Amino acid sequence: MQASRKAQFLMCAKKFYPRESCVLGIIIGLAITLGCMLGGFIAMGGNVSVLIQPWEFVIILGAALGTFFIANPLSLVKDTGRACVEAFTNAVPKQRDYLDVLGVLYSLMRELRAKSRNEVEIHIDSPTESPIFQTYPSILKNEDLMHFICDYCRLIIVGNVRPYEIEALMDEEIHTISRDKLKPYQAMNTIAEALPALGIVAAVLGVIKAMGALDQSPEVLGHLIGAALVGTFAGIFFSYGVVGPIAAKIKSTRDKKNRLYVVVKQTLLAYMNGSLPQIALEYGRKTISAYDRPSIDVVEQETMATTPIQQAA
Repeated sequence: MQASRKAQFLMCAKKFYPRESCVLGIIIGLAITLGCMLGGFIAMGGNVSVLIQPWEFVIILGAALGTFFIANPLSLVKDTGRACVEAFTNAVPKQRDYLDVLGVLYSLMRELRAKSRNEVEIHIDSPTESPIFQTYPSILKNEDLMHFICDYCRLIIVGNVRPYEIEALMDEEIHTISRDKLKPYQAMNTIAEALPALGIVAAVLGVIKAMGALDQSPEVLGHLIGAALVGTFAGIFFSYGVVGPIAAKIKSTRDKKNRLYVVVKQTLLAYMNGSLPQIALEYGRKTISAYDRPSIDVVEQETMATTPIQQAA
């Protein structure tokens, strides 16, 4: 009864708080940040119009964009754009994606146990033409993951490699993949760290302008100095209020996408160490986050019951 109520609660939570509403969450977060910041400033008697200094923003954001292009190759610039889109759209693996990975691994492990080397190599050498991979289109779309699976299944077929050697190789490749996938996060985080200093640059330029008006009235001079200080404020705000959180979101998104490789690793290693395909799947399932982890019953229903081998039987 308790488990049934818990399942109903989780279903309701997913219905009313879908993770696909990530863009809405970002908008709400920015609205709260700006609302509290500007609201507090107005409550203190401040004039919001003083904060509107377009050329200060041009100096800060333009310098940040320029340093971003200087520091990163074009390929990383493009990947950062893709990473931002992934972060804004919450393009992370869902339970369906994990089930597809477990399903294709189960089918391949069944083939490895029941078929000859030549019969299994057909699926490994031409995955796009394999009925196993065609059953799971999401795997075919993720070419990097597909090749990762095929490469290590090929090593299993060879049979001359010890499990601990494959584990070390998998760890190294996953580390390399993670390092490459997190480069956009590092690039954005570097810009976030530089923005306060760029804000000071804009503020110094504003002060230089104000120094040219020392013969003006205190009111005019105060306005110029206030406008210059907006640069410092904007640099800090863009750093910790905008770019920094976006970088953190990119890291979270890419880390979740890399989790698929860990699922493959644990499943295949369990199989190589003598576990049956059904047991090996459990090793992979346990590495999935509790928020997305399917139950054992769901795994059996969605993977074992739909394998091409069982259908052929």
